[in-house]
Amino acid sequence: MNWSGCDLVEVVPGKVSGAPLIRGTRVPVDQVAASLDGGESVEEVAYNYDLRPADVETLQQFGRS
Repeated sequence: MNWSGCDLVEVVPGKVSGAPLIRGTRVPVDQVAASLDGGESVEEVAYNYDLRPADVETLQQFGRS
């Protein structure tokens, strides 16, 4: 998935091997997407990765577009 158009995502060379991350964290976006695809709810993902539910929802909607 190309996350370059999502404002919540950043790529920092040398940080987590340059993987797309949720801005200001070390949480890989693809890991969050996999959790959602695996059936976890937005609230579960937010809790498990210490994220705001609104940010998880934004990522979910961006992934659908």
